[in-house]
Parts: sequence; structure tokens; C-alpha cells
Amino acid sequence: MLALSRKKGEAIVINNDIEITILEVKGEQVKIGIAAPKEVPVYRKEVYTQIQEANKEAMTEPSPELLKQLFQ
Repeated sequence: MLALSRKKGEAIVINNDIEITILEVKGEQVKIGIAAPKEVPVYRKEVYTQIQEANKEAMTEPSPELLKQLFQ
């Protein structure tokens, strides 16, 4: 992991097309802005984890509707 120090208004660039800017610092909270191409998904970690878990569940547990469709 790369750890960087940035001040309000400063930014970092990832892969030439993603820019992360420090917008505000209040106590222990930091507000960041992310500029990325539309085709690059950007998620909060907890949301990303929920999506991954839901995808795993969907692949292991067939829904009753899906089973009905398979046998029609």
C-alpha cells in the first residue's frame, strides 16, 4: 500500500485518468472528490463488499423463479 500525505486542494492521479482531490478536512473526516471516466466504477468499500457478497450468493443459491424458468 502506498501512503501519501495531501493537504486540502491537493490531488493524486492514478493511471493517467483518475484524479482524487482532497476537498475538505474536518477533525477525523476527510472529504475527497474522485474524477474518473464513466466506465470506471467507483464504490465505497462497504458497498463494494455488499455487492460482492450478493453476487456470490446469487451464484450459489438458485432462486425459485430461475428454477421454474429452467423446467418450463
